[in-house]
Order: sequence, then structure tokens, then C-alpha cells
Amino acid sequence: MTDVATTAARPSGQGTTRAGRVQARRAPAIARARAIASVLDARPSELELSVRPNLERIVPVRTTGRRVLSAVGLFAGVGGIERGLAAAGHRALMLCEIEPTARAVLDHRFPDIEKHDDVRTLRDLPEGTQLLAGGFPCQDLSQAGQTAGIDGMRSSLVRDALRLAARAKVPWLLLENVPFMLQLGRGRALEVIVGALEELGYKWAYRVVDARAFGLPQRRQRVFLVASLEDDPRAVLFADEAGAPPELDPLGHACGFYWTEGIRGLGWAVNAVPTLKGGSTVGVPSPPGVWLPDGRIVTPTLEDAERLQGFTRGWTKAAEAKGKRGFRWKLVGNAVSVPAFKWIGRRLAKPGDIILRNESPVKGGRMWPRAAFNVGAGRFSNDLSAWPERVAGPALADFIDQDAPLLSRRATAGFLARAEQGSLHFPRGFITAVKAHLRRMEREEA
Repeated sequence: MTDVATTAARPSGQGTTRAGRVQARRAPAIARARAIASVLDARPSELELSVRPNLERIVPVRTTGRRVLSAVGLFAGVGGIERGLAAAGHRALMLCEIEPTARAVLDHRFPDIEKHDDVRTLRDLPEGTQLLAGGFPCQDLSQAGQTAGIDGMRSSLVRDALRLAARAKVPWLLLENVPFMLQLGRGRALEVIVGALEELGYKWAYRVVDARAFGLPQRRQRVFLVASLEDDPRAVLFADEAGAPPELDPLGHACGFYWTEGIRGLGWAVNAVPTLKGGSTVGVPSPPGVWLPDGRIVTPTLEDAERLQGFTRGWTKAAEAKGKRGFRWKLVGNAVSVPAFKWIGRRLAKPGDIILRNESPVKGGRMWPRAAFNVGAGRFSNDLSAWPERVAGPALADFIDQDAPLLSRRATAGFLARAEQGSLHFPRGFITAVKAHLRRMEREEA
């Protein structure tokens, strides 16, 4: 294969004079510059990308005013997607959710919106539906779940979303799930989804995004997929790029970790908690631990967890009419990050110029990239970060309740035993702090 940056023909006779020799030395650079200029408005090839690392180009997008969409929310949970979209000006026509405690929250928070219980029995969408949105169940796709893949009983429900979209020819789709779906079964889960979208005539784009980008002190990465029959979905997901911030030093910051781990992993996060989990199926909560700068090790309250997802304190309290308080942890852990959907809602309303970086064809049968698209010319990756924005938010130590409960003696002892048994490397001073916390809890329980 010929290198496009170095194959410009040299004029005959050069090299015999000093000027000729200078021009000959400059020829490769000149050829490179011309090659770059010639492809700025064209899709780069794999060869060009290997020659020109970190290539970035902007695709201008024309907008004709602010767009307001009428949406249907599937797998609505406690309404995080709808709350985020509403904050951006969109309106919900219907919410579909089967879990009774979650439905109690929806009835309380969205009393005037039509509800349906089971997506499998939903035959038609309301007239005028422009956006079908949902964070389809991820238990069968997540590393914390069963990892049964797209054929798992819960995760296969996304096929019902595609069925409804095809029947109604919905202009826009918005889906959310865990990043593990990009690699599970060599990416088969995502292949099933985007393959179906392509058969239905949708252009699509997806991107992994971190909730910390919007000022929440929770390290929660999710895949957001936008598809459209009419417009370019890249103008929604690829219009913003702030880049990941520098890594923080644990010293002087509150640090989150999962005390239920300790041998193979830790879930460590500086100035943030790790991804909130749903807890057990019987309502036993599993909040992360937080090592505070003053040496205490605490666990966030349920109200802290609601706020870590972008809800107001007490958002899920109505669920207690249908189940015990502990079930609210599951609702919060399975919820979506509200500010992330507010960002997407803003870009659905007003798309932006498309940022494309290091595009490369996506090959099947392997792990998917962190961002990719197909708008009609094939599947390509896009080398964007998980941080479309960098919204300044409160430090974790200031965010959580100042009277948050201390991690119990039993939980601390169990974590310490696992940590000492395993081979993980812990941040300086952390194990010493855990031991000091255990001594404190032993004294208090004596």
C-alpha cells in the first residue's frame, strides 16, 4: 500500500542545486499538507488516519430553531429520562413500567401522563410520538448482573422497543445501557440492536458518557444511543467534547469504594462514589463506602443516592406505599443519571456541529469502540471522551450528608479480611484508615 503523505512526485532534475535540494527535502511535508487539505471535507481512510494521528474535523450542522419532541418512555423506572428531557423542554405522552414500586413513583411524580405496565402488551404508541426513549433493563448485560447477553429475559425486551418503533415509524430513538454491552459476546448485544436499526432505515450514533461530566460525584459510565429516520444523530451526541480531566490525588479528597469487594476489585473513585448498584432483589441495600479526608469511613444515605443520580431528595419516597424502604435503593441504583438526559435533551432540541476525531471503520466480531456511528456510509468509530462537558460540581465530601452513617464494624472487618487476603494495591494510607475505623467501631460496640 502506498503512503499518501509521501508519494507526491518530485520534479525531475531537482537535487542538483542547493535550491533543488531544499525543495526536495520539503516535498514530503508539502505533500502531507496537501493530502490533509484535500481530505478535510471527506471521510478519512484507515491509511490516512495512520499517517495523521489525532485528526479532528468539524461537520457543520444547520438548525432551524428549537425542536420540541413528544416522547414515550419505555422501561421508565422512576422517571429519570423523562425528568431530564422535560428540563430541556420536551414533553412525555406515555410512560411504560412494570415494577409496582417504580410505578408508584411515576404516579406520584407524573400524575397527568398516561401509563402502561408491560411493554410486551403495548401494541401502539400514542399518536404524535416523535421520540421513543428508554434505558432497557441491563441486569443481563452488566458486569454485576448475570451477563446473559441480549438474549437474557430482561435485556431482550429491547426488541419490543424496536417493534414499536418500526410499527409507528418513530422519527427518533434514544436508548441507554451499560458499557459492558460493547464487549459481551464480542459485542453481539449491540450488533443485534444497530443491525435492526439499520434494517429499519435508521441512522445511529452512540457514545459512552460519564455522569461526572455533569457535576455529579458518581463515576457512572453508560452507553447512550441516538437513532433517527430523518436527521443526523451525531449532531446530538458528538456536538460537545470537553475531554477527561486530570486524575486527582486521593490525599485531600473523599474517595468512594465498594466495601463488598476487596479481592479482585475495589470500585475505587477519587472525589466520587463508584457506580451505584441496585442492591439485592429482596431490598437489602448495598451503598458504597466513602473514605473522608478526616479519616471517617461512611456510607451515603438513601437521599444522598437519589441526589447522586440527579434527583431531588425524597424523589422515590412514594415507593414505600408498595414496598419496604430498602426497595428504594434498587430503584435508585437502576435509575439513570438525570443531567445526562438533560444534556441529550438540549441537543435534541438544538443540534450542534459534529466533532469527528480519528474515524476508522468498525469491524465486526470484536469489542465495539467507545463511540461509533452509521449515517448511511458504513460503521465508523469516533475517538471522543466520556466527558462531553465538564460541569463544576460540589466535592463528594461536601455533597453527602454530614451525618452519614459510619460503615459498620461487621462490614469493615469483612472488607479488611478480603483486602488482606487478596493482592490488590491500595492507595497510600487507605488500609491504615480502614484499620483505625475498625478499632473505632469495635470500641463503640463494646
